[in-house]
Amino acid sequence: MLYLMRLFGTIGLILITTAIFAKKEKKQDWLFVWGGLGLLMYSISLKDPIFIPLQVIFIGASLYEIYTLRNKKS
Repeated sequence: MLYLMRLFGTIGLILITTAIFAKKEKKQDWLFVWGGLGLLMYSISLKDPIFIPLQVIFIGASLYEIYTLRNKKS
């Protein structure tokens, strides 16, 4: 089970790194969300009291950004 969580963490880290270089803001935000979920799963498996809330806040901020982009009045 630990190997599976490490895999999710690794994929999450790759997705977040990819998001940094993404040109489209919406794509970048979705990569941050999915990467954050991968790292959240890994943090939960470690029972890390620092990184679990950090990832929840990170995911929430990315979802909020997606929401604001969607509802932006141009």
